Amino acid sequence: MRIILLLLACFSTIWASNGEDLTTTWVGILSLIIFVVGYYMVAAEENYHINKAKPALFMGTFIFLLIGIYNFSNGIDPSALTHSVEHLILEISQIFFFLLVAMTYIEVLIERQVFDTLKYNLVSKGYSYKKLFWLTGALAFFISPVADNLTTALILSTVLVTIEKENPRFLVPGAINIVVAANAGGAWSPFGDITTLMTWMAEKAPFTDFFYLFPASFLGWLVTAWLLSLYVPSDKPHFDVTTEPKVSVLMGGKVVIALGVLTIVSAVLCQQLFKLPPMWGMLFGLSLLKLYSYRLKRKKGEELNTFKMIGKIEHDTLLFFFGILAAVGGLHFLGYLDLAVKLYDSAGPTVVNIGVGFLSAIVDNVPVMSAVLKANPDMGMDQWLLVTMTAGIGGSLISFGSAAGVGVMGKLRGIYTFGSHMKYAWTVLVGYLLSLIIWYVQFEMLDLY
Repeated sequence: MRIILLLLACFSTIWASNGEDLTTTWVGILSLIIFVVGYYMVAAEENYHINKAKPALFMGTFIFLLIGIYNFSNGIDPSALTHSVEHLILEISQIFFFLLVAMTYIEVLIERQVFDTLKYNLVSKGYSYKKLFWLTGALAFFISPVADNLTTALILSTVLVTIEKENPRFLVPGAINIVVAANAGGAWSPFGDITTLMTWMAEKAPFTDFFYLFPASFLGWLVTAWLLSLYVPSDKPHFDVTTEPKVSVLMGGKVVIALGVLTIVSAVLCQQLFKLPPMWGMLFGLSLLKLYSYRLKRKKGEELNTFKMIGKIEHDTLLFFFGILAAVGGLHFLGYLDLAVKLYDSAGPTVVNIGVGFLSAIVDNVPVMSAVLKANPDMGMDQWLLVTMTAGIGGSLISFGSAAGVGVMGKLRGIYTFGSHMKYAWTVLVGYLLSLIIWYVQFEMLDLY
């Protein structure tokens, strides 16, 4: 935590020295302090026994209230603030509704015993903890490019916790493995992560050229997974065929799986072809699920209460995302993120792009990537792919540094925490550094892109 605070202090000193926007005013300094303290409370949630959504929501809303007070007291036209908040609400709502639908589908799949059936099939085969560790990690890496890293992490963390609910020696490395695999898998696909989608939409690299990041992403995850596997127990989960009743998918479960796939496809099509927000396709998929639940009850007499499933999702996770994105949006309005990109002129693109990975773990990769795209530094495609990769996989360095990490924290509450992640964070760092080395050899030395 001291390292995080030191990094933020260094960045604030660099930015404030340029004296632009509101960074050197009382509202800028106070907002930065609130942000640092709020993030500390998020990171130390298990120490203070406070839900991470509470400090996140407070700092996200209070920063903008402070900006409003500053404008009012100085007679500043509030139109710029109003426009910024309206744009921020649009961005947050898209993520909010996307997650709402994804989490609802997961809860319905849980209720239909889909994950229990998968767990039964895996455990009944006599797989060891290590084999289950590798299976869930590999699935996360290869599913996230097709879907997205958050949805993939939510699904596989649910499978993980149904396999074993109490053993932290398996759950913590397994959770980290899923987060790293989902983020690494999403980094080499244009719609595997929000950062890659933003870069592709800005036409910084053609669609197929993102696949050149596959070697760096794959080998980086593989090394981290191998190091984590050394801590996974070699024994098997408890399973007694005489006492464990066979579990099968309930009526309609397979159709829900198909509707889930269709929902993801519709979200991708909305973004790729129709130029609509992906959440529009997700909400369309939710409507299909609700219509199917109506048909299932009318024709088969089977109850599938989707509204009840919505009530079971982790609403605190959604509020956490709202608070964090709002807080970072406030810092962006104050000028901190815009000033950060000036480092490109002094340090060079490679150094800064590598640093973006560490910064995205502390703050959030989406606003950081947005700031880089808005600054539009003069870089070649190799550098744009580098910053896309570092922003995508850099969030794995800290548990709440990526959407996938936050989602898994919600699923494994009290087990996968900031503290438990940091015990193994060095393994993630080794994989991250290896990805950078592979990128340098492939792009800068061999020109294989």
